[in-house]
Amino acid sequence: MIVLRLALQSLRNRWGTALLTALAIALSVMLLLGVEKVRTGARQSFTDTIAGTDLIVGARSGSLNLLLYSVFRIGNATNNITWESLQDISKAPEIAWVVPLSLGDNHRGFRVLGTTPDYFKYYKFRRNQPLQFASGQPFADLFDAVLGADVAAKLGYKVGDKIIVAHGLGNVAFVEHDDKPFRVSGILAKTGTPADRTVHVSLGAIEAIHADWQSGARVAGQAVSADDVRRMDLTPKAVTAALIGLKSRISTFKLQRAINEFPKEALSAIVPGAALQELWGLVGTAETALSAVSLMVVVTALLGMVTMILTTLNERRREMAILRSVGAGPGTVLGLLVSEAAVLVTTGVIGGAALLYVALFALQPLIDRIYGLYIPLNPPTSYELSLLAGIILAGIVAGLLPALRAYKLSLSDGMMVRV
Repeated sequence: MIVLRLALQSLRNRWGTALLTALAIALSVMLLLGVEKVRTGARQSFTDTIAGTDLIVGARSGSLNLLLYSVFRIGNATNNITWESLQDISKAPEIAWVVPLSLGDNHRGFRVLGTTPDYFKYYKFRRNQPLQFASGQPFADLFDAVLGADVAAKLGYKVGDKIIVAHGLGNVAFVEHDDKPFRVSGILAKTGTPADRTVHVSLGAIEAIHADWQSGARVAGQAVSADDVRRMDLTPKAVTAALIGLKSRISTFKLQRAINEFPKEALSAIVPGAALQELWGLVGTAETALSAVSLMVVVTALLGMVTMILTTLNERRREMAILRSVGAGPGTVLGLLVSEAAVLVTTGVIGGAALLYVALFALQPLIDRIYGLYIPLNPPTSYELSLLAGIILAGIVAGLLPALRAYKLSLSDGMMVRV
């Protein structure tokens, strides 16, 4: 306790330098913990993008590709699923619900998703939270559209506005379905998922706007009006993918195998969680590199602390000699310097963790709204606590270098100090 009290008094006498050193350590710890929080938050946000869905079915392709285009609206499908095949699959006794998805159009760069009203009932995110409407309601009319929160916010739409859907997935619309405009019937509340950046319409609407199209182009000399198309059979011929919920998850792999071996066409059924693990395997190297960079920042801060203590040793040789004159042994001098390092690094670690949680508390809603990244304010995990403990231990070990030098100086100097 005496050594610790001496260390605190010594640091107080050099409070400016000590404060800057502790602040450098705090900022580096904040960066290291922040990277870890963002990494785990990003993983959790990806995982929470789709919850309650047991299988995703699409045309035969890689599991990661199917996950990306059906859930995250990234990339394109290799092929479609025929409506007949999807109807056959949906008759399986293990299936509780099926939500078909049809992609291929856009509105001013935002994907247009054709689906059924069951989408708003069964699509879950972030630990089984259902979709909520900020205003309006699900589509009821053939040409109703439900906008994601980001679509409405960026383009300034409100319920009742008219929108035009464009053919294809490019950001620039070369061909529009301007003869069949949609009316905004509802706007979804913010979810932090790709649903925020999606325009949702009915499957029938997707068929309707392509009634006078063939092979990706409008048929010359043929025009079907919005009124005429309402009298047509708008049962889709094919869809892009489908989300499937099961009555019991015990039957997941049995049904997955049956779909993968479907005799009528080449299909793939994936478990979303397993496909996400494949994604983490791909980005794991980047995560490791980012963590390594933040760890090097911590090492740099600890080296700065050691440098600060070393540079003050010559100035403090008289202080050490006086301590020796009142009975302090060389071990006390060594303990004093180690204690100073321990106080600095512990203060920096605690301060860095506190700064991070204050920043998260202030910025969490903004990060969620802008980037769709939800970072929960959870207590430090066991891994994070082990990181902090490791930093403190490393700081104490680093403090041994100036402590050993002070120990040798105190042995050689005694009461004699060279000026």
